[in-house]
Amino acid sequence: MVTITEERPGRDELLGLYDGVGWTAYTRDPDALVAAVAGSHLVLTARDHTGALVGLVRTLSDGVTIAYVQDVLVLPAHQGAGVGGRLLDAVLERYAHVRQTVLLTDAEPGQRAFYESRGLVEVHDVEPQPLRSFVLLR
Repeated sequence: MVTITEERPGRDELLGLYDGVGWTAYTRDPDALVAAVAGSHLVLTARDHTGALVGLVRTLSDGVTIAYVQDVLVLPAHQGAGVGGRLLDAVLERYAHVRQTVLLTDAEPGQRAFYESRGLVEVHDVEPQPLRSFVLLR
């Protein structure tokens, strides 16, 4: 059983989770990761029956017109059990009144189906007019 809470994780928990999913771009600078999570509009965590952190979703938002889903991550041992879906569903419910929900992710197999199952659409598939998305990674 996994519980979803707004309890923000500590530094060691964050590093363990992000390392556990292989997101080393975040863990190379632990202080930046901690600051990024602290500056997030919303952070939801998934914890197992022992209280251990097994997943996290965080957003950046003005709370009215836009919500960026910045990170959705679940430890590999808990993937496929609905944890990521529960985290994302909680975010989508929380921001149901917000006009735009935006998420940028890599192109791993299966992700498109997962996000589409929650109502998200790739920008080039938006109807009636496709959108463009731009990014500058450093």
